[in-house]
Amino acid sequence: MSKVLNIGIVGCGAIGTSLAKIIMKEFSGQARLAALYDLDAVKAQKLSLAVSGSKKIAVGNLDALITRSGLVIESASSLCAWEIAKKVSCRSRDIMIMSTGGITGHLKELSALAKLKKSRVYIPSGAIAGIDALKAAKMGRIIKVTLITRKNPASFSGVKAIEEKRINLKTIRKDTVIFSGSAEQAVRSFPQNINVAAVLSLAGIGAKKTAVKIIASPSVKRNIHEIEVISEAGTIFTRTENIPHPDNRKTSFLAVLSAAAVLKQILAPVRIGT
Repeated sequence: MSKVLNIGIVGCGAIGTSLAKIIMKEFSGQARLAALYDLDAVKAQKLSLAVSGSKKIAVGNLDALITRSGLVIESASSLCAWEIAKKVSCRSRDIMIMSTGGITGHLKELSALAKLKKSRVYIPSGAIAGIDALKAAKMGRIIKVTLITRKNPASFSGVKAIEEKRINLKTIRKDTVIFSGSAEQAVRSFPQNINVAAVLSLAGIGAKKTAVKIIASPSVKRNIHEIEVISEAGTIFTRTENIPHPDNRKTSFLAVLSAAAVLKQILAPVRIGT
């Protein structure tokens, strides 16, 4: 009988909660939800009670969660993703990172640390399609990568960059470009909205060279991401129209399912796709 994988989740918001429920429902024979941690202890306790019937899965600090886990899923925040990843890898545990924007400037360091400590780092494709083809194209030469994201203005509420530009989201009546620049700049300005840009840049030509345009579109109800990759292997174009997560409009439900698909791949004897 194969060993059951103990999983800990850091961050018990919309994504962490969804993944906890998926693990309990879909992977109960191969994986076990071993620990939950959130800076808001009440959140972790409530989630523990909801998925297990007791508060025993909730722990009081990150160290306790790492001790219980073989795989840690980070679903906290881009502001702390790098520190969490570093701490988990230092303890020779594997980690799946959801807040990809938080590690865009640390990939080389994280790769070296994971190699040294014999841990693995998993970064789901998230809310976009085409990462498999992009990775294949990178084995040759990539000329250009462009991302155009369209979201309803309400998705950008509370974003500091919007407030600094004094953009009134409620007055937007037509498609309005609220950002145009590099993925590096996009991730810095929209840390909760544009993890797709981080994933795209990590898989492709880097955050400085990946071009991003963000459009606030009052006519759309879904989060739309269009990607164009021009390479010596050909041109790749993808478009995803994602349903926003019911508990957090800033993210897409597909991002949660992408993480579940990675977990399934980790547990499966056969892996399909690049």
